[in-house]
Amino acid sequence: MKEFDLNGLAEFGGSNGKPVYVAYQGKVYDVSKSKLWKGGVHQKRHYAGEDLTEDIEAAPHEPDLLKRFPQVGVIIQSTAVKPAK
Repeated sequence: MKEFDLNGLAEFGGSNGKPVYVAYQGKVYDVSKSKLWKGGVHQKRHYAGEDLTEDIEAAPHEPDLLKRFPQVGVIIQSTAVKPAK
């Protein structure tokens, strides 16, 4: 399984020929084949390349819907150090 931090996941928003990935509860799914994620946007309010755990919990559909799509990775904590202010 590939490991993504949130910065790395952001690269997979469906633009420039990149696949469309979303994260839910620490798992990363490839939703590229879903017509509902065309262009990396779902319902004009959810964007690929992001952790959508909170959004999916509030969605009108069950989170199990994501099981239709391949899991391609997991989310890890970023090891990047934030610059001092």
